[in-house]
Amino acid sequence: MKVAISLPDPVFAAAEKLAHRLRVSRSQLYAQALEEYLGKRQDALVTERLNAVYAGEQEPVDPALAAAQLGAVGHEAW
Repeated sequence: MKVAISLPDPVFAAAEKLAHRLRVSRSQLYAQALEEYLGKRQDALVTERLNAVYAGEQEPVDPALAAAQLGAVGHEAW
């Protein structure tokens, strides 16, 4: 897909130099950079969602389950 974007002159110039140095097209450089950025944002979104789940009110552990867990690992050497 073709898109038109506006970039500050210093960012454009740095990207041009990097694309030349890496011997890739401008489009390829921008696509790779955007892919990397999106991947990092996805990781951050997963972390945010997990934090939201664990920040919620936690239900107490059933006493029978807690006793069974302690019985299963209570004598293990950590």
